[in-house]
Amino acid sequence: MNKLDKIGKIMYALPFGVFGLMHFMAGDQMTGMLPSFLPGGVFWIYLAGLGLLAACISILIGKMEKMAMLLLGILMLVFVLTIHLPGVIAGGDGAQMAMGSLLKDVSLAGAAFYLSGKAA
Repeated sequence: MNKLDKIGKIMYALPFGVFGLMHFMAGDQMTGMLPSFLPGGVFWIYLAGLGLLAACISILIGKMEKMAMLLLGILMLVFVLTIHLPGVIAGGDGAQMAMGSLLKDVSLAGAAFYLSGKAA
């Protein structure tokens, strides 16, 4: 692996670690973003945070990367379908912000799937 690949992997992984930590630090505040049909509240926020942290660590240490990237891509698509898409469909003042988040998470999912396919 060349230096640019290593730098790219680090730059891709670290924000997921930060996002994961944010899920633990602000879990109660994030529960308002959960779909109303999903019981369990903050449990899902913490579970997503754990998944984000696990993916970050896996990518950084180079262990089980293929599985981590696949699961990370799926998690990003879950965010798209359950959090961002309903916000876009609802319209109103938050629709533009929801669309930005939707597109960001779609691209992160795509990159995760691509990297999963490239991982050993």
